[in-house]
Amino acid sequence: MAGFNKMGVILLAASLGFMFLQLCGATRYYDFVLKETNFTRLCSTKSILTVNGSFPGPTIKVHKGESIYVNVHNQGLYGVTIHWHGVKQPRNPWSDGPENITQCPIQPGSSFTYEVVFSNEEGTLWWHAHSDWTRATVHGAIVILPAAGTKYPFAAPHAQHPIILGSWFKSDVMEVINSALATGADPNISDAFTINGQPGDLYSCSKASTYRLEVDYGKTYMLRIINAIMNEEQFFAIANHTLTVVTQDAAYIKPITTSYIMITPGQTMDVLVTANQPRRHYYMASSAYADGIVPFNNSTTTAILQYRGNYSTPSTIPLPSLPIYNDTTAADSFTALVKSLASEAHPISVPTKITTRIYMTIAINERICPNASCAGPDNNAIAASLNNISFETPSIDILQAYYGGINGVFEGNFPSNPPHFYNFTGDYDNSTIYPTFGAKVKFIKYGEGVEIIFQGTNLIAPENHPMHLHGFSFYVIGTGYGNFNATESPKTYNLVDPPEVNTVGVPKNGWTTIRFLADNPGMFICSVSMSMVYALSFGKTFQLGNGHCDHSEEWKHNNVEASPTTCPYASLLQVLDLLLISYPK
Repeated sequence: MAGFNKMGVILLAASLGFMFLQLCGATRYYDFVLKETNFTRLCSTKSILTVNGSFPGPTIKVHKGESIYVNVHNQGLYGVTIHWHGVKQPRNPWSDGPENITQCPIQPGSSFTYEVVFSNEEGTLWWHAHSDWTRATVHGAIVILPAAGTKYPFAAPHAQHPIILGSWFKSDVMEVINSALATGADPNISDAFTINGQPGDLYSCSKASTYRLEVDYGKTYMLRIINAIMNEEQFFAIANHTLTVVTQDAAYIKPITTSYIMITPGQTMDVLVTANQPRRHYYMASSAYADGIVPFNNSTTTAILQYRGNYSTPSTIPLPSLPIYNDTTAADSFTALVKSLASEAHPISVPTKITTRIYMTIAINERICPNASCAGPDNNAIAASLNNISFETPSIDILQAYYGGINGVFEGNFPSNPPHFYNFTGDYDNSTIYPTFGAKVKFIKYGEGVEIIFQGTNLIAPENHPMHLHGFSFYVIGTGYGNFNATESPKTYNLVDPPEVNTVGVPKNGWTTIRFLADNPGMFICSVSMSMVYALSFGKTFQLGNGHCDHSEEWKHNNVEASPTTCPYASLLQVLDLLLISYPK
């Protein structure tokens, strides 16, 4: 009971601070109204869940280091949470947003206020729903401008425009995922890709509404590109125009001059484009990169780059030459170019003293169905795992359980290695087809240097796995194909200028090594950014700290905000997540 009394004192102080900011006008506020809205795409009309009636949703604009409050009012049909993808939220895990992890769903008819704390992010991030498949229509851009008195490490563009790559389903997205969960089969693929909510000229009934970006000859524009597509990595290009990539995941990189980009679900990139071609119309286009055997959408979405001026409307519009869907060489060639800017004004700090090392296998598995009654492999249901453990979402959100000292919600025994080693990318071991299930936690002390080796496997359906870490950015210091070799693979590490990101694609039947400093107390998940497998169970939880003192005192001493709410209810749907709990010094 003492812990809850202390929590009440902290809540009172937080409330007084909130009123002070409101009176002084020091903080920006946004109102998000979740509601069903009719949209017509691909010759048919349906109701979708939106924020403020728009698809995509509104753009949030801040300067580096600012904080905002977002009041979310749920007038929809389902419980929903909002995640601020790539925002580290230092010492503020309560507002991170993943459903049943840091909070309960915001129930229909209720509201929740998020405090979104920006720190060193600069560039483009995005926000999205973090409940089932609602993020298909509930998402928008976050534009983080340089702090006052500072400037870009390149000439300022003439104008800036979000370019959001999305998915469109003719069916209700909740029905799509609920059907997959019920049958154990893959969810249906999307019917179209979109650019800023529009499928483009190559789809039926779509020409009149194709997104158009008007430009002036000779001017340079920044395109803030976000891959909000549910499942597929994407190639993107603009016909006859050169792209210069200057940031990835809100961190500056050494400029990349290229004819195309490859962007993973959840990633963001800022791209400079100079309008230096003859005045006419040009297609920008995006199509899938898919290296697995699972079904995918193999169509192309388009928008139009349209020069201002007096000229005849062209009878044909040039399309960019995109790599074919399975061009792994093209995908790898682009990804290999991404290096941190690592300048004096924008330094990096790659951990070199590693005190926590985790070897983590990623696998698609089977969940046994009674009487072989499911539609997945071997008449079972598709599942997924990390180190052969499939995450089960508990009935109480995990952060509240930890903060309140509620036993039986999660276990602190997630292993640092898979249960046994075998040829992960070769002939798989039958004993690993069926994972164990549970809400497992890995405890990590505050201030630890953490290295995670993600190892892809050949189980069931090998493919690229985009991994997204909440609460932190991390350095991608190495990647390769085949099994990670503890002697040879580290010789390829880049510790000088590795990209600092929040989302990375682990190659099919390959490995990726990341490093970060565990300096953000809280609970943060690392999730797979492909929603086709999001409803499967994928699990690991990290916790940073010493783990032996009163929970509420521990958070209080490290200036972590107290819980804004208790959580009497939660969905029991399983999610495909690696959960990272950081807990304090």
